[in-house]
Amino acid sequence: MNSKDEIYMELAIAEAKKAEKINEVPIGAVLVKDGEIISTAFNLRESTQNAVTHAELLAIEKACEALGTWRLEGVELYVTLEPCPMCSGAILLSRIDRVVYGAKDPKAGCAGTLMNLLTDHRFNHQCQVVSGVLEERCGALLSSFFRNLRQRKKDEKKQKKGAME
Repeated sequence: MNSKDEIYMELAIAEAKKAEKINEVPIGAVLVKDGEIISTAFNLRESTQNAVTHAELLAIEKACEALGTWRLEGVELYVTLEPCPMCSGAILLSRIDRVVYGAKDPKAGCAGTLMNLLTDHRFNHQCQVVSGVLEERCGALLSSFFRNLRQRKKDEKKQKKGAME
């Protein structure tokens, strides 16, 4: 880990906070090439009701448009949560060179936790993976979001029960 990684992860955290403001799971992504930010994105799955609108996929799509190619060679991805199988597949297929993530995902992480698709030599491309960059902050953002979500649902349930009595 280096200070450059922390700087770009800060930007990914800022993207995640944008998601949180609109009641999306707070995950943010930033794509960088040669020290220049190519694209940024945050989760929009709840807003779009579309399973593929993860932060990484949206950022990859924007980067392909910006660079005019699907081959994102020389590009680094910074994301607040370990990529899932779908996002890991897109990362491989778009030829991203390096993936830096914050918090581990024990339920869907495919960059080292459940498996590591990104470094599997059976694929024709592998990525360098760096984990745990600003891990506590990335994890706290998610934990806080889900704790608040559970509390809101509990409060709504109480209100409905009270209205029925």
